[in-house]
Amino acid sequence: MPFVLYLLGLAVFAQATSEFMLSGLGPDIARELDVSIPTAGWLTSAFAVGMIVGAPAIAVLGARWPRRRTLLVTLTVFLLVHVIGAVTTSFTMLLITRVLAALANAGFLAIALATATSLARPDAKGRATSVLLGGTTLACIGGVPGGALLGQHFGWRSAFWAVAIISVPALIAILRAVPASRTGGPATAGGLRVVQRRLVVLLLLGALVNGATFCSFTYLAPVVTEVTGLGAGWVPAMLALFGVGSFAGVTVAGRYADRRDPRLVFVAGGTLLLGWCVFAVTASVPAAAVVLVFTQGLFSFAVGSTLIASALYAGSESPVLAGGLATASLNVGAALGPLLGGAAITLTGYRAPLWVSAVLVGTALCLAAAGQLWPRRAARRDT
Repeated sequence: MPFVLYLLGLAVFAQATSEFMLSGLGPDIARELDVSIPTAGWLTSAFAVGMIVGAPAIAVLGARWPRRRTLLVTLTVFLLVHVIGAVTTSFTMLLITRVLAALANAGFLAIALATATSLARPDAKGRATSVLLGGTTLACIGGVPGGALLGQHFGWRSAFWAVAIISVPALIAILRAVPASRTGGPATAGGLRVVQRRLVVLLLLGALVNGATFCSFTYLAPVVTEVTGLGAGWVPAMLALFGVGSFAGVTVAGRYADRRDPRLVFVAGGTLLLGWCVFAVTASVPAAAVVLVFTQGLFSFAVGSTLIASALYAGSESPVLAGGLATASLNVGAALGPLLGGAAITLTGYRAPLWVSAVLVGTALCLAAAGQLWPRRAARRDT
C-alpha cells in the first residue's frame, strides 16, 4: 500500500476520535450542561446527520477541486469547530459544532476513500479501505479511551482540545504528501446505474450494521457502570478493548474483502447477531462483558469494512460518489442507532441497546439473504 494512505489514516484517526469519544464523555457532558444522558446522545446523532447530508454533497462538490485542496479545507474546518466546541457553555452550540464537524468529516472521508482506492491496485480496494478504517479502530484503541481519561482528570473539554491538536500534524502530512491532482472518476450517478440494485442493498446493510454498532457503543459507559456493575475507571479500558477488537476485525476484513465472497458477510454477520444476543443476556456478568466487548468490536468492524469495500467495488465507475454514498449510509446507521438506543433506555433501562443492536443485525441478515436470492429467482423466471 502507498505510504500516503497511512497519512490519510492519521487524519481519519483524529476524526474518528472525535466521533467516538462521546461514548466515554456523554455522562460528564450531560452533567455539566444540565441535560439527560439520552439527550447527550443527540451529539452522536447530530454528528451522524451531518455526515449523511455532507458525504454525497461535499464529495460531488469536492471532486471539482484538486484532492489535496479538498482534504485540507475540510480538515481545517474540522479543527476550528473543535476549538469552538471546547470553549462553549451552551449545549445547543455544542450540537451545532458537531454538525459542522461532521460536514467537514464527511467530505474528507468520501474524498479520502476515493483517493485510497484510486492509488491502490484495482483488486486491492478492500485492503486500501482497511488502511483508512484502521485509523478509526486505532481511535477506538487509543484516542477514545484517551479522551475518556482526559475527561475524567481534566474535564470533557480537554478531549476536544486534544482532537484539534492531533489534526495539526495530519494537515501538515496531507500538504506534503497527498498529490494535488483531482481524485478521478465521474462525480455523477450515471456510472452507478448498472449496479444500482446491488449498491442499494449494500448501502442498506451498511446502515443497519453500523446502526447496531453505534446503538450499543454510544451507551457503553452506562452499560459498564449500571448493568455490569464495574466502576467508572473501567470505562476507558472497555472502550480500548472494543477498539482492539475493531482493529483486529478491520485487519481480517482487509485480507478477505477483496475476495468478494458474500459468505463472509453471512458467517461474520451471524456471529455478530449471536454475540449481541449473548451480551444482552449476560451483561451483568463482568467476565462475559469483557469478552463480548472485544468480540463485538471485532465482528462489527469486520462486517462493516467488508460492506464498504463491496460498495466501492460496485461503484468503481464513480469512485467519488460511491465513497460519499458509502459514508452517508454508514452514518444513517450511526444516527439511527443512538436514537433507538436512547429510546430503549428510557423505556426499559441500560441493557436495552444491546437487544436493539441484535434486532438491527438480524434485519440486515434477512435483507442480505433476500438480496442474494432475488437474482436467482429472477434468472429462473427469465429461462
